[in-house]
Amino acid sequence: MGGTGRVGIRKGSAMKMKMNRQRIWIQFPFPLSLRSVYAYLFNHSQLLHRPKPNPQFSLTSNPNRYSQVYRIIMDRLKAPARLMIVSDLDHTMVDHHDKENLSLLRFNSLWEANYRHDSLLVFSTGRSPTLYKELRKEKPMLTPDITIMSVGTEITYGNDMVPDDGWVEVLNQKWDKNIVKEESSKFSELKLQAETEQRAHKVSFYVEKDKAQTVTKALSEALKQRGLDVKIIYSGGIDLDILPQGAGKGQALAYLLQKFKTEGHPPVNTLVCGDSGNDAELFSIPEVYGVMVKNAQEELLQWRAENAKDNKNIIHATERCAAGIIQAVGHFSLGPNLPPRDLTDISDCVVENVNPGHNIVEFFLFYEKWQRAEIENSEIYLAGVKANCCPSATYVHPTGNEQTLHNCINALRGCYGDKQGKNYRVWVDQVLPTQIDSKTWLVKFDMWVLSGEEQYAARSTVIFSSKGEKPSDQLTWIRGHQTWIKGYEPKQVAPFFG
Repeated sequence: MGGTGRVGIRKGSAMKMKMNRQRIWIQFPFPLSLRSVYAYLFNHSQLLHRPKPNPQFSLTSNPNRYSQVYRIIMDRLKAPARLMIVSDLDHTMVDHHDKENLSLLRFNSLWEANYRHDSLLVFSTGRSPTLYKELRKEKPMLTPDITIMSVGTEITYGNDMVPDDGWVEVLNQKWDKNIVKEESSKFSELKLQAETEQRAHKVSFYVEKDKAQTVTKALSEALKQRGLDVKIIYSGGIDLDILPQGAGKGQALAYLLQKFKTEGHPPVNTLVCGDSGNDAELFSIPEVYGVMVKNAQEELLQWRAENAKDNKNIIHATERCAAGIIQAVGHFSLGPNLPPRDLTDISDCVVENVNPGHNIVEFFLFYEKWQRAEIENSEIYLAGVKANCCPSATYVHPTGNEQTLHNCINALRGCYGDKQGKNYRVWVDQVLPTQIDSKTWLVKFDMWVLSGEEQYAARSTVIFSSKGEKPSDQLTWIRGHQTWIKGYEPKQVAPFFG
């Protein structure tokens, strides 16, 4: 969902698109008008983005595929990332004690409204790819730009989670998984974790807390005598991971930061977030801000007391999990820290550096709150939404049914409070705007709905027109289009907006 581009029209039926420093001429099969251009771009929106990787494209046949995906991610940023958040998942970004996932949903609204378009989101988890994907199905998580998994032994990019081959080469040094398994089998205290948690550069066990220190010391010495250079990380009071010495969440982050620096676009600010022992390395990276969430485990707080007691760039939040991350954004003045989801009256939201993403987040929060009866049943709200739509604006439902946006908004009168008191949430993910010309924006995003136990999603596209040359000059909806995401179609189809 590529770079930013500007489209201009020249004489004849052709359009010039300047994008990622390349010029592409598109021949239109009809006389040009502004409306016809909008419609054509909607039906051929791939022209505004780089091609998706071929699913049959194997890493074996082209080991540089990860570089291509990495480049796509970085090219959408016009400048170095304004903010890069690197967060652990379990008990940091994701609060397993928050049944309604409110802190996570609050963070989602903040990120998509204010940061997605010019910042980077990195998840750094001890989970293997298998368990990571399971968590994504269970929780309303955003899609990160980069995923660090298996305690820093795997770095992947984009939706397809394409691995970083350069990182693999780094980890191969002085590492032999067979020797690690052979030596660790001599310790009866170690209980092997599930096969999904055994990775190319990670061998994982369970061990009781009172035996962990003795086992770690003896095993480390045994592996050293076999010529290996490893690190052993104990976290969560039970998990013991054996990794190459060059691996770990901290080293993986250092590798990424060096990659960005070498290419001339290091993030302006980086915030690392964690709760347990395997997150400690993140806080050791120079020149980063850090937040240990309120519910951080004793092992991490002890590390802070011993290693970062006087470091003012690392705080222990007074809020749990994702709420603690939001708190840290404000504490360090890294950017906006008021989630749109926190506002009772969304129209009261005042935003610096307005972008189309904020408009998308605001609308779908209204859509959720209207159905949950969390805002007043007032014609004033509906009139306000209509005022942001062109009178002739249209919307195409995932079923293919097309109608005017004004009719869709009128239909909302009949569903007020339908979800009151029920488990019903709406959020958006990967809100990425592309500027078509000085006053026109095309925004792509995924809309997700949780209704009871069912979760469904629609791939969405919206075209906005601005009264001025900046999004802050008021955006007007011109057209909306949604299609179901395969595997996430609803059992019962709503008549509008997915």
